[in-house]
Parts: sequence; structure tokens; C-alpha cells
Amino acid sequence: MALAMLIMMLGLWCAGIVLLVLGVITGMYALVLGRVPGRWLQRNVENPRIWGAGVLLLVAAVFSSRTVALIGAGLITLGYVKKPTFDY
Repeated sequence: MALAMLIMMLGLWCAGIVLLVLGVITGMYALVLGRVPGRWLQRNVENPRIWGAGVLLLVAAVFSSRTVALIGAGLITLGYVKKPTFDY
């Protein structure tokens, strides 16, 4: 029983590390290149650099405070907002 719990906890820990690494890679990709990976994200994200900064802040929030997570979630939301056009 204890061995099963240890294996399960180790698996969850490894899955968390993998998600953190994927978040950093995806956020840096969007921030540096100005585009997001995947068809669905490319169709829906209008401001990829803002979206990437939000993803990086959410990853950083794992090691810091809830305020950083809230700012990151706000930036991800702003990444989906259409760019304003000033056609009169």
C-alpha cells in the first residue's frame, strides 16, 4: 500500500514538472516569436505576446503569490481580445 502511494505521488510530482516545463516553453515561444503553437490557439489568440507573458506569469505563480497568478490570468484573457481598429 505504501509503495503504491509513493509511486502515485512520484507520478503526480513528475506530471507537475512536465506541465511547468511545457508552460515555460509555450510562454517563451509566444513571447519571443509572436505566435502561438497549435491550430486552435492560432485561431483564437489575437495578441500572442501578451498571452505568452500571461502564461509565464502563471508558471511563476507556482513559486510566488496569488497576485502574480491573477495578473497572469488577466494577461491571458487580454491575449484573446481582438486588436482595436480605428477605421472611421
